[in-house]
Amino acid sequence: MKPTPLHYVWDYNDVDRAFWAEHLEGWLPQQIVDAHVHVTNPEHRREPMTEGMRRQFWVNEVSDPMDAETAERCIGTVFPGRQVKCVAMGSPSLAFDIEAGNEYVRTECLKRGWRGLALLRPQWTAQRLADELDKPGVIGVKPYYTLISHDDTTRDKHLEAGVFDYLPHHALEVLNERRAWVTLHVPKAGRLPHPDNIRDVRELRRRYPNVFLVIAHLGRCYTELHAREGLPPLADDQGLYFDISTVLNPAVLRLAMELIGPDRLLYGTDNPVFYMRGRRQWEGRRYINRTSGDFHFNKGQHEPPDVEAKYTLFMYEALKAIKDVCDEQGLEREQVEAIFARNARKIGTVTYFSHCKGCQPQGIEHENR
Repeated sequence: MKPTPLHYVWDYNDVDRAFWAEHLEGWLPQQIVDAHVHVTNPEHRREPMTEGMRRQFWVNEVSDPMDAETAERCIGTVFPGRQVKCVAMGSPSLAFDIEAGNEYVRTECLKRGWRGLALLRPQWTAQRLADELDKPGVIGVKPYYTLISHDDTTRDKHLEAGVFDYLPHHALEVLNERRAWVTLHVPKAGRLPHPDNIRDVRELRRRYPNVFLVIAHLGRCYTELHAREGLPPLADDQGLYFDISTVLNPAVLRLAMELIGPDRLLYGTDNPVFYMRGRRQWEGRRYINRTSGDFHFNKGQHEPPDVEAKYTLFMYEALKAIKDVCDEQGLEREQVEAIFARNARKIGTVTYFSHCKGCQPQGIEHENR
């Protein structure tokens, strides 16, 4: 069958169709909430992507801004026969118009029965944040250290910032009052295990217990070593949630299931990034992305053509890893369904997903819980 275009340079081909039929069709729940999707109007880019930036960070090479219409079309392709809703956010970069991007995400989400997280500028006043949360369709925020200030040569200018440098206390007071959703991408080259991150997350949970805090990407614990160091110190906090977007490592997912449990894990893709075709390997604290595309980051790292011909989408590799760990640990069907949708509803911010089919988006009652 002819490949179906997805986004950027990626498509959906017979390898993917066969992978879906063999591994996912009979297992994946009918209702899914993708709790981590980036939706961006390309017209809101203020600065072009430079060759230097592409060379610095592999994500800059494998994805372009994905608008809402494309996101919806791609979801229909990669999740055939499933009802999928999203928690969407813009591109967390000051190379884009943040204000326009937030409004675009909000309005496009309302059209589709999705929900949006506003990108948070740490310079916003408490009132500015309150005004954003008052807008229908906005259930919380996505803070990111790149939103502190812009540098057109690197995304890591503020990598070593503290959590409260880009998620300030005056904002957290508003978010706590509103019982808002916060998806937190932790800083530091050391990822979640860094002592400052553990300290800051604990302080945030202690001082702002009504915030629904979701740690993105399992705290960027993509290797088993990072997971063994970063997850145990926070595992006993029953009010702390983690999304498992971009986590491909079965050993990491196994630890997450054992330490955190299926009731506090949220499925997500981080698309458009995970439409990339390939697989991931791990060496100590490093991960290696294999892909059949020709990019700076994989020069000299191609696998044999017969191996690359069998590559499927990264998001499918991630789904199979989740499935294998769930099966290995004997999870009940309701626990699997919790990861893929129910936990997002349970935390009180996306309850609309449970009854949105057939509703008119204009009639949605706004909820900040």
